[in-house]
Amino acid sequence: MEPKDVHTTGDARTIVEQRNLSHVKVGVFDIDGILRGKYMSREKFISALENGFGFCDVVFGWDSCDQLYDNVTFTGWHTGYPDAPVRILPDSCRQLPFEGDMLFFLGEFAPPAEALCPRGVLRRVIKRARAMGFEPYSAFEYEFFLFDETPHSVRDKHYRDLKPLAPGFFGYSVLRNSVYADFYHTLLSTCEAMDFGLEALHEETGPGVLEASITVDEAEAAADKAALFKTFTKVIAQRTNLIATFMAKWSPDWPGQSGHIHISLKDEQEKSVFHDPKKPDNTSDRLRQFVAGQQRLMPELLCMIAPTINSFTRLIPGFWAPTEASWGVENRTCALRVIPGSAKAQRVEYRIAAADANPYIALAAALASGLYGIEQKLEPEPAVKGNAYEKKFPKRLQLPATLWEAAQRLKASKMARAWFGDAFVEHYAATREWEEREFRKHITDWEMERYFEII
Repeated sequence: MEPKDVHTTGDARTIVEQRNLSHVKVGVFDIDGILRGKYMSREKFISALENGFGFCDVVFGWDSCDQLYDNVTFTGWHTGYPDAPVRILPDSCRQLPFEGDMLFFLGEFAPPAEALCPRGVLRRVIKRARAMGFEPYSAFEYEFFLFDETPHSVRDKHYRDLKPLAPGFFGYSVLRNSVYADFYHTLLSTCEAMDFGLEALHEETGPGVLEASITVDEAEAAADKAALFKTFTKVIAQRTNLIATFMAKWSPDWPGQSGHIHISLKDEQEKSVFHDPKKPDNTSDRLRQFVAGQQRLMPELLCMIAPTINSFTRLIPGFWAPTEASWGVENRTCALRVIPGSAKAQRVEYRIAAADANPYIALAAALASGLYGIEQKLEPEPAVKGNAYEKKFPKRLQLPATLWEAAQRLKASKMARAWFGDAFVEHYAATREWEEREFRKHITDWEMERYFEII
């Protein structure tokens, strides 16, 4: 049996027994999109297939650096950090090509932690889409920088004077991807073997930066693929004595790193909801409504899309990142790009998203806001023609300038509470407030250089 043939708990048990594995690897994604997991004995795994297993709920109580939140209520010292129940997802079975016959399975938090689980939040949005008669499809594309460094060397250098894999601007370079073909082929083959295959992989413009386009799939599977791609790209890089970063912007001298999300909808007859050949640019009324919802709600959902302090350093004019909730047809200066074409190709690209976003949470926000637009029959603002950076937009379309402001907008959003639940909104906003407060405790190099002697 192959991993792609595993669909049920019985299948999962069979493949583990056929391979005579003593252990399997399981993992769950936390609020920041970080994969947390463990090796589990065969006996424990087979039991967990039927009954689930406990995973310390501290993963909802600490940040990306394992520092404990002091402002969340779901877990903490006051609860004693108990185990939260997790169910194993049999059809997430994947082989780890660099670990022999070893298998990997994703898990998903069950109630009550399900209310906060990023995958659970997305699944609830998808369920609502299906109740409206739609099946959402999505594809992610990521930019990431590669460095000729290791986890130890970047720390020894204090993250300064890092050596990119290759120098200079050289987008779509065949020279670069031929010189570094070994890494390219290792990444491509691993992605294929682990069922998050790439439609394209190429050099982007900047030193050592690549862009990968992941194959389209149903929305839940697409988010799984995106989250696993980010994790295992880092694994592959480090196994080849490199290091990859998905930070939104690692240097003021180079463009930020995007995590664009492509979305389309099909109806119950599997026909495109977004395509209407009788309309300009083949854009159906429902696509216009979908874009209108995304546009209107982008300012209040931004911290689900821009989740870190660093996220906001990318959102500046002139570096291929949108600065207002704008939209246009085939316009890459806008936050939302409608891509016209055939029924198969017609879609919207959610360009505001960066590489540092949690794929489950970002897709939940992008999809839910669009569905809200259809539900409310909203109409978008006039489409931008030309350079969106040179346009003036009304205040309602301007984006929060800081993570703290974005968290306050999310907490005040009635739509967010209705679609994602009060528990998630309160918890997630609190984690972003923590992130901002942690940042405020630190003195930056810029401050030292600017103020130490002169002020």
